Amino acid sequence: MTMLNDIEARGMRHCETTALGVLLRHEGLDLSEPMLFGLGSGLSFIYWDSKNMGFPFLGGRVRPFELTRNLAAVLGVQLAVEETTSPRKAWQNVAAPIDAGRPVGLQLDSYHLDYFSTKVHFGGHVVAMYGYDEQNAYLVDTAAQGGAVSTGLADLARARAERGPMTARHRSFTITAPADLPSPQDGIIPAIRTCADVFLNPPIANLGHRGIEKTAQQVPKWLRRSENPQEDLPRAAVLMERAGTGGALFRNLYRDFLSESAQLIDSGHLRTGHSLYAEAATLWTQVAALIGTAGESGDAQHLVQAGSILHELSRVERDAMRALSML
Repeated sequence: MTMLNDIEARGMRHCETTALGVLLRHEGLDLSEPMLFGLGSGLSFIYWDSKNMGFPFLGGRVRPFELTRNLAAVLGVQLAVEETTSPRKAWQNVAAPIDAGRPVGLQLDSYHLDYFSTKVHFGGHVVAMYGYDEQNAYLVDTAAQGGAVSTGLADLARARAERGPMTARHRSFTITAPADLPSPQDGIIPAIRTCADVFLNPPIANLGHRGIEKTAQQVPKWLRRSENPQEDLPRAAVLMERAGTGGALFRNLYRDFLSESAQLIDSGHLRTGHSLYAEAATLWTQVAALIGTAGESGDAQHLVQAGSILHELSRVERDAMRALSML
């Protein structure tokens, strides 16, 4: 067995920040999950639908791995990324750093992980790996999935090799911190401005505050959009509230990031942004509840009400980001 004994296997709420927390703590940098998410400019929004999709996808964050790249740049740490089409080379890219005493981040499809509670294909899932033996890989996943977990090596190989939306070619990565690491506080304002600029100026109507407005227009039609609304709508509601595909989880993280930042930086714009994102997080929870109830009851009026709240959310988040862009 090869196992790193100095790993703090702390599962957080979101997969990518959980993995980043493991890798950064190993380098001596321990940041809260909201701070990791905010410094990585992780907040976003996308409404994604097409004819070949069974049901629309709502995304409340930037695309997979963008947060990691953003965070590494802001913190001034070295991010080494490996990708390959060869399963043999992919394993070498993971085993070699662990053998040398360094944990590794992996992007994979969570469907194939034997401990995973929800069997849905998601190719943008991220875990930290800190050990292996002849049968199993030892990982750190979110708190909801168990924190310190293990999965069979064959399952891990399938998860890493999966192709499809949001997948990567056996992507693995490590982080190395320099001796003269800059203060994370220095990156707060640039990270907030970057996030606000992208959110306020989306290139297409499916993104940012325009994407939330589009969602407001589409959600009232969801009972007709779904072939199985009693399953699709409650599942969408659970994902929105607990996994962040749409709102509540990631708005909660960004609210807490702004609160933590306001304790370090005295700014009225920052306090305004925090207040508005506290309101947004509550509204997203209401939207998720209404969508779930609509699926269970078949009553479209709940979706009409959810659409009305989403119109308000588009305004609230736009106003928040306008205030934060003035930092």
